[in-house]
Amino acid sequence: MRIETKKDVTVGFLAPLSGKLKSWAEPGYHGCLIWKERVNAQGGIQVRDRQFLIDIIPFDTEFKPGKALEGARKLILEDGAKLLVMVGGNDFSEQVRDFVNQQKTLVTTLLPSDLSPDARTLIAPSEVHPIYNVTGVDWLKRDEPTLRTVAMCTQDDAHGLPSIATYRAAFEAAGIEVVAERLFPIETTEFSGIVRDLMAHQPDILCWDTAYEPFVHALTIEAYRLGFKGRLLSCTCDNYVDLIDKTSMDFMEGFVFQFPDFDDPRLNEPQINFENPNAFYEEFCSRYPGAWSAVSWEYVSTLELWKTAVERARTFEPSTVLAMMKVGGTGKHVFGEAAWWGRELFGIDNALVGYWPVVTIQNGRARIVEFGSILDWWAAHSDLLLKHMREMHLMWDQRQTKLVERR
Repeated sequence: MRIETKKDVTVGFLAPLSGKLKSWAEPGYHGCLIWKERVNAQGGIQVRDRQFLIDIIPFDTEFKPGKALEGARKLILEDGAKLLVMVGGNDFSEQVRDFVNQQKTLVTTLLPSDLSPDARTLIAPSEVHPIYNVTGVDWLKRDEPTLRTVAMCTQDDAHGLPSIATYRAAFEAAGIEVVAERLFPIETTEFSGIVRDLMAHQPDILCWDTAYEPFVHALTIEAYRLGFKGRLLSCTCDNYVDLIDKTSMDFMEGFVFQFPDFDDPRLNEPQINFENPNAFYEEFCSRYPGAWSAVSWEYVSTLELWKTAVERARTFEPSTVLAMMKVGGTGKHVFGEAAWWGRELFGIDNALVGYWPVVTIQNGRARIVEFGSILDWWAAHSDLLLKHMREMHLMWDQRQTKLVERR
């Protein structure tokens, strides 16, 4: 069979590459470039008798809905993108949703709470925020059963709010009382008052929810400065080495979060679906020193799932590729076999959910202590998560009602 090569397939990277959310996008884009070079060096993506080289085109949304819509139009209509990878949240506005629906474009998000039956080509195949946060709370309670109280805070936005609901449910399931909770504007720059207020309740745990990297650093440094002696918990702890330098090794020991470094020995276990994670981590850190973050590998995992589905489907046509991804109702998530799931929580089974790592800082290094089962926690405590999501008006049908009322 004669194989023809043509540089003809574009992936759009539609995400905030500047501003406060840069740390949730730029490292992921850099990871995508490494993946693209590796795939293209092997001949690209094979569809029938043709090899397609991959081009990844970025567009900085600045985390502004208007810019995201402008970027979606450019990437799809002008650049011919067959897939859009996004952070989601504020970027996946009603207008962006309507546009990608019209174009029938396959889109991925790092925020499954974006999912709804009104967005059938929107999927969350890698990041299952904030549901995985339950695994960190569950492990922490088992690691230190005497923990009784927590105080938490985060920014008031589309990442922080569903995470608050999830942490509330996880703490309730673990028998840990939330004694204080603060939502702060994303423009906040002064954190001493917030941390002081949280610590006034003498919590056993301080939880930074899904605060962005600059906030996690500022909050942690304030907790150190104010003499906090309890446990620290957060969704992410990017650039933790800098935090250790600004606080101390002892203070950061045992900090619990959800994202491993990819040199972790446990990522070489047989259930892991990421090709040579240690080598990927080494190359990333060599090319982009100090830039490794929670998202450095996530978009890569998404792209690999998409590539596999395209080659099996022998087409880039979105609905066919999506159907191939979901054959049998399961998929190879980076941390093991997972289920296409979410109907009860999101109204549609478009999130790939299974196991997620719990990570702690040990002697100055992030190390996986457990792969927790999200679905096992859900089977035991789904009523709690649904309750807290509804109390905060975050369920998919509540969000749909709000959209109808605004029209």
